[in-house]
Amino acid sequence: MATIQQVAEAFSTHRYSEVYPFLHPEVSWTLVGAARLEGRDQVIQACEGALQQLSRSTTQFLRFKAIVSADAVAVDAIARYVDQKWQSSFVSSCDIFEFVQGTLTNITSYTQEIDSSTIR
Repeated sequence: MATIQQVAEAFSTHRYSEVYPFLHPEVSWTLVGAARLEGRDQVIQACEGALQQLSRSTTQFLRFKAIVSADAVAVDAIARYVDQKWQSSFVSSCDIFEFVQGTLTNITSYTQEIDSSTIR
């Protein structure tokens, strides 16, 4: 059985299929400023769509820190994405995961594309 930290880290590193067994049927995913997804099916559909987009690029995590409590995990990350034309983009993100008895019930994601000169 995976720990809540392992589930959260898998999600934040785009290893979504590892997370699917832990999704509560009524999970919600808030993409702050963009959308709110309700239910396991919507979350999986969004993850699969993201994987299709990510398949056209490589990902390198420049920062990856997890903070864990008894029923929640926060992951702060900065990732560099390089597309097939060798163009880079940098994204800072913070994902907050809430669990009930090891089942993922809520995800809140904050993401912002950033300038590479701001990375420390």
